[in-house]
Amino acid sequence: MKSGIAGAVATRLPSVSSCLRAAASAAVFLTFMAFPRAHFAEQNSTSSELTVHEWGTFTSISARDGRPIDWLPLTGSTDLPSFVEHLREPNFKGGLRGTIRMETPVIYFYAPRETAVSVNVSFAKGLITEWYPHSASAAAIDPRKDFSLFLMQGQGAISWNSVHIEPGGATDFPRDSTRNHYYAARETSSAPIRVGTPWGDQHERFLFYRGVSALAPPISARVCADGTVLVQSLLQEEIPDVILFERRGNNVGYRILGPLRDQTSLVPPTLEGSLPALFSDLEGILISHGLHTDEAHAMLETWKTSWFEEGSRLFYIVPRNFVDSVLPLSVSPLPTEITRVFVGRLELINPATEQAVESAFASGDRAALAKYSRFLEPILQTMIQQSSDPWRQRRLTAYLNSAYTDLSADAGR
Repeated sequence: MKSGIAGAVATRLPSVSSCLRAAASAAVFLTFMAFPRAHFAEQNSTSSELTVHEWGTFTSISARDGRPIDWLPLTGSTDLPSFVEHLREPNFKGGLRGTIRMETPVIYFYAPRETAVSVNVSFAKGLITEWYPHSASAAAIDPRKDFSLFLMQGQGAISWNSVHIEPGGATDFPRDSTRNHYYAARETSSAPIRVGTPWGDQHERFLFYRGVSALAPPISARVCADGTVLVQSLLQEEIPDVILFERRGNNVGYRILGPLRDQTSLVPPTLEGSLPALFSDLEGILISHGLHTDEAHAMLETWKTSWFEEGSRLFYIVPRNFVDSVLPLSVSPLPTEITRVFVGRLELINPATEQAVESAFASGDRAALAKYSRFLEPILQTMIQQSSDPWRQRRLTAYLNSAYTDLSADAGR
């Protein structure tokens, strides 16, 4: 258990047998081991003065039995600036059903003088769906509208053939008229980059991309009958840091477990914490795993309006071996250092969330529903599957259909 962090209390409890069986069954969904760890054998040169830092988020949802849910976000907008490029139209990603939504990885470069690199990223059982600046290639497959990530034999990929790293270079980065959390990632000391395109040069502080995959996350969590959360690592190595978070209205609470080697039971946190304290703790954790202070701050500024919204979830540092296995990154010339820090977000569907969603639909409280936004589909699907009351099942199905209708209306605007 990690010590010295304010408000961090984790409790180990005896395991609940039904939870243990369900968590064990979740392990069969972990398919990433079929994919090799990132390697750089094809790179034949090394830059002793170049370093690369990357951060990003893997978002997933846990079913009652701990298995990962395949889900649609039920949002018609990608919440990105207008200059960001898409695999198809902006709403294409919203129609991709997957288990992991990879959100806002950004790659920073540090070099004492101007240099050029090529960069390639591939995503096991997934697609790269958005990016900026312009890429040389963004997919090796035909992304048809009826495409199923679960039937993929290969992987999506994106390449930038000539990224010019320009310390002290132009910072006239593009903006549009909307306020957007995308811009917070620019607030670092990394070198500006320039990428040539058929339409002229594009300037940015980083390489940005997003995607969706049908892989299982490296961790499972089950909300047990007594309210405890059984958390289990599905890897042969530890999960470096785990945090249980809950928010109801303006009240928040969290417990910091620290490293997770096997499994443990966590008591739900008391809702007596504060977001500023959590921000401070998280920033310290990100720095401890290799991010610069301004990078860690930029990551939190990017996600502070959505990571800590209504509901219950786990945050965890994704093990580097897992990141390299499912999201291989190659940079040429090879940098002396590549730091990759990904935060996993595992959404939990507990009784408090179910009650809040059902009450909001019954009363037509759209503001309350908006707090759960893109997670409404898996929440309602879980409630329908767990209910034994036919009348309630029909009512919940009607709620779900209305959510689909709203999605279709948003996509058509």
